[in-house]
Amino acid sequence: MNMNEYENNLNKEGYNFIGGCDEAGRGPLIGPVVAACVVFPKGYTNEEINDSKKISEKKRDKLYDIIMKDALAVGVSIISPKTIDEINIYEASRLGMINAYKQANEKVKIDYLITDAMPIDTLDIPVLKIIKGDAKSVTIAAASIIAKVTRDKIMYELDKKYPEYELCKHKGYPTKKHLELMEKYGIIDEYRISYKPVKLEYDKKNFNKSH
Repeated sequence: MNMNEYENNLNKEGYNFIGGCDEAGRGPLIGPVVAACVVFPKGYTNEEINDSKKISEKKRDKLYDIIMKDALAVGVSIISPKTIDEINIYEASRLGMINAYKQANEKVKIDYLITDAMPIDTLDIPVLKIIKGDAKSVTIAAASIIAKVTRDKIMYELDKKYPEYELCKHKGYPTKKHLELMEKYGIIDEYRISYKPVKLEYDKKNFNKSH
């Protein structure tokens, strides 16, 4: 798969500043969802940039620095667990991408946006959603790396605050060990109450308090 195919085709159509959007952290029970938008110079290539899930943490960290240096613009949006609970994770991911786009758009006038499977119809520029876009587009893949590294940093900070939850190991995803620790230590503010395993734990604790 040529990771530059979408960008090259759009350049040929006359679009110069293509933003790629992705998010990290839809699945975890705790912490924010983070979205990013990246704009590269026309014709930019980097063979190492790929879907963040397919590369090691060490390589992601290295690529993060390269992307931040090479990109014309980078936008990052952090959507809190509270907002996720209020509007649901899908809408929170969409809101994050819109915010990240707006941030990047302040630095360079984006004329076309491509996203990882997220429809956005409220912008005044064309938007193309690409299924599994982070494995097909260098720009979306770069956004997936920025979002993932940013979110992991947040989880490491939370881990320092709440070491008993071992967040540095599972990053908030619902592993067997994480569920056991959540049951043992209870729900803290950074949990997403609307997520089923958290809600069950939350309801159980409140039930026990009232009986």
